Amino acid sequence: MSALIRQNVLTPVLPEKDQIKTHWSRLYGSAKSLAIANMLAKIKNPIVVITTDVLTAVNLVSELQYYVRNSEINKIRYFPDWETLPYDIFSPYQDIISERLKILFELTNLSSGILVVPITTLMHRLLPINHLLANAFSLDIGQKINLEDFKNKLSQQGYNFVTQVTEHGEVSIRGSLIDIYPMGKSKPFRVDLFDNEIDSIRLFNAETQRSIETISSLRILPAREISLTDENIARFRENWRSYFQGNPNQCPMYRDVSQSLAPAGVEYYLPLFYKETSTLFDYIDDNSILIFDEEVSIVAESFLEDIASRYQEKSRNTERPILPSNKVFLDINDFNKISERFTQIHISNLKTNSNPDFIEYNSSMPTSIPIDSRSKDPIKLINHFLNEFKGRVLIAAETKGRLETIKELFKKKTMPKEMEDWNSFLQSDIKFGIAVMAIENGLIIKKPNIAVITEAQLFGERAMQRRLRKRQRLDADAIVRNLTELRMGSPVVHEEHGVGRYCGLITIEVGGILGEFIHLEYADKDKLYVPVSALDLISRYTGVDPDKAPLYRLGSGQWQRAKRKATEKVYDVAVELLELHARRAAKKREPYRLDQDEYYSFIQNFPFEETPGQQETINSMIDDLLSDQPMDRLVCGDAGFGKTEVAMRAAFITVQNGKQVGLLVPTTLLAQQHYQNFIDRFADWPIEIELLSRFRTKKEQDLALSSMRKGTADIIIGTHRLLQDDIVFKNLGLIIIDEEHRYGVRQKEKLKSLRAEVDILTLTATPIPRTLNMALSDLRELSIIATPPLRRLAVKTFVSEKNDHLLKEAILREIKRGGQVFYLHNNVKTIGEITKKVNRLVPEIHVQFAHGQMPEKQLESVMLDFYHRRFNVLVCTTIIETGIDIPTANTIIIDRADKFGLAQLYQLRGRVGRSHHRAYAYLMVPEQKAMTADAVKRLKAIEALEELGVGFTLATHDLEIRGAGEILGEGQSGHIQEIGFSLYMQLLDRVVRAMKDNKELDLDQPLDHGTEIDLHIPALIPDTFLPDVHMRLIMYKRIASVKHESELIDLKEEMIDRFGSLPEALNNLFDIKKLKQKASTLGIRKIDLGEKGGRIYFREHSNIDPKRILELIESNPKDYKFDGQDKLRINKKLTKKESRIEFLEYFFDEIVLKEAA
Repeated sequence: MSALIRQNVLTPVLPEKDQIKTHWSRLYGSAKSLAIANMLAKIKNPIVVITTDVLTAVNLVSELQYYVRNSEINKIRYFPDWETLPYDIFSPYQDIISERLKILFELTNLSSGILVVPITTLMHRLLPINHLLANAFSLDIGQKINLEDFKNKLSQQGYNFVTQVTEHGEVSIRGSLIDIYPMGKSKPFRVDLFDNEIDSIRLFNAETQRSIETISSLRILPAREISLTDENIARFRENWRSYFQGNPNQCPMYRDVSQSLAPAGVEYYLPLFYKETSTLFDYIDDNSILIFDEEVSIVAESFLEDIASRYQEKSRNTERPILPSNKVFLDINDFNKISERFTQIHISNLKTNSNPDFIEYNSSMPTSIPIDSRSKDPIKLINHFLNEFKGRVLIAAETKGRLETIKELFKKKTMPKEMEDWNSFLQSDIKFGIAVMAIENGLIIKKPNIAVITEAQLFGERAMQRRLRKRQRLDADAIVRNLTELRMGSPVVHEEHGVGRYCGLITIEVGGILGEFIHLEYADKDKLYVPVSALDLISRYTGVDPDKAPLYRLGSGQWQRAKRKATEKVYDVAVELLELHARRAAKKREPYRLDQDEYYSFIQNFPFEETPGQQETINSMIDDLLSDQPMDRLVCGDAGFGKTEVAMRAAFITVQNGKQVGLLVPTTLLAQQHYQNFIDRFADWPIEIELLSRFRTKKEQDLALSSMRKGTADIIIGTHRLLQDDIVFKNLGLIIIDEEHRYGVRQKEKLKSLRAEVDILTLTATPIPRTLNMALSDLRELSIIATPPLRRLAVKTFVSEKNDHLLKEAILREIKRGGQVFYLHNNVKTIGEITKKVNRLVPEIHVQFAHGQMPEKQLESVMLDFYHRRFNVLVCTTIIETGIDIPTANTIIIDRADKFGLAQLYQLRGRVGRSHHRAYAYLMVPEQKAMTADAVKRLKAIEALEELGVGFTLATHDLEIRGAGEILGEGQSGHIQEIGFSLYMQLLDRVVRAMKDNKELDLDQPLDHGTEIDLHIPALIPDTFLPDVHMRLIMYKRIASVKHESELIDLKEEMIDRFGSLPEALNNLFDIKKLKQKASTLGIRKIDLGEKGGRIYFREHSNIDPKRILELIESNPKDYKFDGQDKLRINKKLTKKESRIEFLEYFFDEIVLKEAA
């Protein structure tokens, strides 16, 4: 086809009847999705799009959702991947299996629509189609069922019996009620029986367990892709013996399946359960059209190579033999043979030959048209594009909030017209439109000439990612700063009036204008109303114990005295802190060099995608190493959030610069595991790694010590042995401290003396308060990794009084899904008894115990047996707190949980939930009478904090419960009690900054909180718009705390997305905040402006141009007049709010000092 006659993307060429293969080319950006969407509109056949990987598939699905007309009728489906590695020892997460079975079942009678599937997913063999159809059944109102048969049927289908249904594949039967969460459904169902007849079927909410709506029938699919019926288990056993030699009873997999259990990773033995397997091609309609995306065949080949190498690696394991790859996966020949039955379209934008079958489309490559927010005309490039492009343009915004922001950019030029969606834009003749379309790739097509411009083109790659990064930074502040659930009567600190009690939000009319105020109560029932715009003067009181918080009298001078005393004390602390800081700052070292190529090839071996929090931490760590000051960084991140990778990269850079690295870990077991991990990760590099621990013989230790002295050992991993006096490094550059909260004061002092000399990187999941306080007062750099890796699920936590039934169910729930259990009993004397008791409770499982007083070798062998899954339950003391990772152990039972500190409970809970499975923590406690008040508080805190990434928030809770204090000395807690922790920290921060800048600090001078602005207009969040008081408070606090205009825009977008269009009073609040930001930088103290003008008050030191003000007065004496030294009177008619805002913007621009601008 000649270049002149290119095919229109809106009318794609359909394959002809007898034509097997068609080739499409020149489909750039999202033109591919648009062509597929238009093809769907013309034909009735189902379309199967095969992509190279999961990410491409997900992007394609989101594009198709916007381009396809009536996507409710023309369904777009995505067949998810198991998300495990070939021959993995994990099973896929229940929700994935649920979605897969739902899609497979729908495919069996699907005659139109689109299915998107990654090639690697398509190459897995699946359960037979007839098995799925035969085992799906429905329940209808009026149907009679025999409960016993029904139970057996569900059990063989793989459903799990529990007391409360919370996730897919669970069933609970209580009398005549059956709760079931069927695969493929988004909510669980409650079936009510009358005798043995179904009386009603209702949906219910898994969180609240309350029924929602009634339906008339329900389809139930099997809960697994393998089948545990007697017949299938017999077939599995027979096939196992014919495939694998040796005694099958030595293989845990064979033993478990024989017992009707489904162990983790059993999916890779799927062919053994059935006579024959199916492929995805067997499930789809014979008239389907296959569309192969670019490079699919290359990916398929590399996937098969990966399988072959994993087969080589794993096939030697006789305890877990694996099936030949052609039994589990399709090879290229099979794949090609089966796919030849279907009509195919191959997309390739690289035209390899002048094949006449290649259909070229008239789309062009979308280019980036960046908006440069720093330039005078940010939208210059896009305006240029709009003028040059002969056609219509649609901007695709990610969300409704972003749409408003982008429209704002164009308000002085042509404003884009808001459109419903792509199809309404296509059918209109609007020249320039904007719609919500969260897509990555833009589009340019000809005839009709249309361009779709996405946010990725306007704001660079950071469009979608940007949200992630912003949120990260915000969280770290927001979590620590405060307002965690203010309740009526909670103590709060007002910076100028002291500690009072919070009495809610109240709306008061002042001068005819409605305003919202925070009502505080002080001693003698004195009331104080604080306008919400001054919310930043208020912080939540966190001290030794909020119940014992002081209550001050207004105007009594008592608060001023307490504050002054605390501030004097703060001075002493600050001096000590700064001395340490100054010693470090004065120490300069050669900045490290970063060899980009070597570093890049090192990070290629990291098998996961970095999470945003992890990436941010890595970047900060590299910046630290490349600067000329020693690093002292604290990395807080939950167990399993990737702190070790940060440490490995730091170690790599240090060693590349010819320095040695010491890695200090609290336990011998952990040292062993780190040693193994480091050896694996550095295998391709000429780097020598040594281990110092009690596992090593005297001779091995002496060798290690001498190579450290000579400098031939690059990385040394050890326990506190590394801190002893006989240890000499030749050239130590970096010390990495793992699990910092495990070291005692003496060891910390030893580390502190090193601090001023070498780089220090500290890793911890729960920083103890002292380090947290230091980090927060800017004296150590703090990085928080709060984003969980993909598909990590939070640990479900239950606090309950000890009972055998619950114990038994907890253990069985875990064993049933192929996992292992930690049972924590922290008493060496009775641990043997407890082990026997657990064995009596659940006789069908293997139990062993471990504690720190066992001989080292015996302890190691028990831990390794547990790791290799040779037994199911480990009864142990807290030695597991920093033990080795056991990804299959996903339940922990903690006996007498009330005896542990928060940091410790959190750490212990972090031992589970390290894989794709939902993990459970059961905290067993005596009855409440027997526990201390502190213990009850701790347990409530840990139960409430289920989200991942909460280790950090937890340390802040710990501060409150244990009484914050000893930042550097013991004598501080009294003063913290008097004025509250947050204010204490603020004071310390001010003193430290002032001392750094050699300024004298006036202690009576209140903190500068910006400009006060009154425009005589209502500026509040109406309770009709946001009825939840707590939510309103948080939003007020966030608006008050925003520092930059860009953050204000982000916050406005977020509020539109979460709560809908903003009412006028709230828009006023945002406008005033924006003016406040400008006025503060100019040094304006207060603005009072109404319909007839008003006054502007200046500070002593301001950034304004006095000459310019005099000129304004001379040129408009009617409008401007001096009123005393620091006041300017404005006599202007400003009846509308817009006129006041415009006037102030004009006024600020006029008076700004040009150098300061």
